[in-house]
Amino acid sequence: QVQLVESGGGLVQPGGSLRLSCAASGINFRLYTANWYRQAPGKQRELVAFITSGQDTNYADSVKGRFTISRDNARNTVSLQMNSLKPEDTAVYFCNLNFVSTNYWGQGTQVTVSS
Repeated sequence: QVQLVESGGGLVQPGGSLRLSCAASGINFRLYTANWYRQAPGKQRELVAFITSGQDTNYADSVKGRFTISRDNARNTVSLQMNSLKPEDTAVYFCNLNFVSTNYWGQGTQVTVSS
């Protein structure tokens, strides 16, 4: 059974930092591209960042220079370090693993940036 468990969300003030983690089990993690998506209230889910099996990374323009995605294939985890957080980063963040046509999703973790 495949499981993706996210952690690390919470409430933070503008300018603060959070680190999200996603732990996967039941799959050959190293084969998958790992993605972080987010969905704010009333908005569509958007791709924030991804890291391929070959460690290539890409970021949405809105988070470039502030967020860093990384993966640890030995621990089957993908992380998102979020710095200089802004109120507009407030959303539910979802971990996604993708390989060809197969997708797995985590349950989501809330990130709220507010003073």
